[in-house]
Amino acid sequence: MESVPAGSAAPPAGSGGAAGGRRGRRAGRRKGGRGPGPAPDTGEVSESERLLFGGPLRYDAGWDQHTGSFLELNLRTMIARMPRLIASTVRLAHRADPRALRRVAGAELGGGIAQAVGLVAVNQVLVQVLAPGDTSERLVAAGPALIAVAVTALIGALLRSASTAGTGRLEPKVFRVATEEYLGRVARVELTAVEDEEFHKLLDSAQWGAESARRMIKFCTSVVTAAISLIAAAGVLTVLHPALLPLLVLMTLPSAWSSLTIARRRYVSFHIWVQHARAGQLLGRLLTDAQAAPEVRVHNIGPFLLRHFRTMAETGEREQTRLARLAARTGLIASGWTGLTTAGAYGTLGLLLWTGAMDLAVAGTAVIAIRTGSTNLEALVVQLNYLYEESLFVADLERLCEEADRRLIPPTGRTLPREVGTIRFEKVSFTYPGEDGEPALDDVDVTIPAGRIIALVGNNGSGKSTLAKLLCGLYAPDSGRIMWDGVDAAEADRAELFDRIAVVAQDFYRWPFTARINVAIGRPEAPYDDDRLDAAARYAGADQTIGSLPHGWDTLLARGYKGGHQISGGQWQRLGIARARHRDARILVVDEPTSALDAEAEQRVFDQIRALAAEGQTVVLITHRLHSVRHADEIYVLERGRVIEHGSFEELMRPAGGAFRRMYRVQSSQYAYAGED
Repeated sequence: MESVPAGSAAPPAGSGGAAGGRRGRRAGRRKGGRGPGPAPDTGEVSESERLLFGGPLRYDAGWDQHTGSFLELNLRTMIARMPRLIASTVRLAHRADPRALRRVAGAELGGGIAQAVGLVAVNQVLVQVLAPGDTSERLVAAGPALIAVAVTALIGALLRSASTAGTGRLEPKVFRVATEEYLGRVARVELTAVEDEEFHKLLDSAQWGAESARRMIKFCTSVVTAAISLIAAAGVLTVLHPALLPLLVLMTLPSAWSSLTIARRRYVSFHIWVQHARAGQLLGRLLTDAQAAPEVRVHNIGPFLLRHFRTMAETGEREQTRLARLAARTGLIASGWTGLTTAGAYGTLGLLLWTGAMDLAVAGTAVIAIRTGSTNLEALVVQLNYLYEESLFVADLERLCEEADRRLIPPTGRTLPREVGTIRFEKVSFTYPGEDGEPALDDVDVTIPAGRIIALVGNNGSGKSTLAKLLCGLYAPDSGRIMWDGVDAAEADRAELFDRIAVVAQDFYRWPFTARINVAIGRPEAPYDDDRLDAAARYAGADQTIGSLPHGWDTLLARGYKGGHQISGGQWQRLGIARARHRDARILVVDEPTSALDAEAEQRVFDQIRALAAEGQTVVLITHRLHSVRHADEIYVLERGRVIEHGSFEELMRPAGGAFRRMYRVQSSQYAYAGED
């Protein structure tokens, strides 16, 4: 398979992710390359792409971005870079398991030496067997050389086995180390990076990098094996006759050209189709997703999704067919070229015999050496091509790590005051990256005193949740400041800022782990003891939920796994509140905390929020239910990213009140009962 079109779950065999990006393009231009011409035909855009995803899911820009790497994908460049590629693989393997690396290196070196000795021994066998004299005497004379051939073959087999065992031990460890390398960074980047389309496109490609790093161990071992064997065969050929070595190289050039040409096409295709493949996989997952399953059945969505999955897959299949057709044509040309060069090589060997320039015994050894050398040279080219191709995926992984390092949350900053008296938003404006039009926040002033309840109200899209995200340090303002007493949040130690805040959001994440972890993950470094968890559950009213679970705190809350259990939305919301309580932060941001709760549970939550403020905890309450903000110390009303009024409930409900009074009266009228006196 040569690409990853829709419906495919893996990259092409022996291939991976992106090349060196802009670095590669600059390098290609320095070499004087003219570029590979226009991007290949990406096929007709399917109706499924237009209907479901709003347009074609092809990345023609990726072709231009990686032009330099394509220009550099040639045999000379690969041979020149082979030492660096092997060195980088060795460094990664050494980090993973130095002992296994030493075992593999020793086995490969010993195997190469054994093969060279074996070729020399074969030559001695032929010399003795073809020498004049009695047959029995010639066989006896060839005996020691035959024993040497057998011993070297046995030693080679044992060393190959040791190398295979060491490689098998190294590969999964290298995969783990490489995966940890990028996951650890991605988990610490700014939220704007996670939400950036280009960063995600790079992540799509780079995710194959860890698997490519794993495969590089095998290919690197194969390259070293083929190189050592080739050196041995080439050395024997050079000693036998200098004219034989160039013929050996000519025999292998066709396969090298074929491999590199196919690799170029495969690599280009991968980058163009990477998001198309992800979209096809998404359609497949939706058919089996537990959350989508009820609606898929009730609304009979299954045939709809399956039809579009088929359309997307068929679009990808056309790309695979195109690549296969081109690969067959390239392979046919290479095979014809190989046949001609092989005939030329053996013709030259026959000419040397005919003219007496070479003895028959030497010619026999030369035939064996040519066959061994051509096999090893072809293996070297193919494995080197795979190694280089995988290195492009690993280069994507490295590029992702570099980009993540550039966009990491700063590890240090100014220390926040131990006791923050007031948090002030001063003329804060913010627009989400990549969005045009009105800003999400526009010149906002908000004051949040410690130990008070501050409510943010307004219609959908008014900027309430955006303001909360800026308060939490998830975004930085485009202009203005968020001051924690005298410290600007943009300059503060972000880890310390995060530590001061707990969040209960309407769409908080439901971790597919046990109930214990779903609460304790609010502060994962704290002990997971039952006393702390029970206290948080009682506070949130989740104690009955825990008591009803088949294994209590240790019940897995994820259907589809052994022992998995499903709970209701209201029960999940109580666990979310318990999670925030377990975190025990100084500032609690509550975003629509009661949307899935019944009326009594909702009232209990708001009573608890007031109790927290009485204990000195600062509460920022975001809600559409205006009756729940009666006891807030200050209410800010937002509209289209601006604060249009603020004050206490009584102040905003004065007869001359504005937007808040109007919204409150609209909501309260919905609960009025006409039959009441």
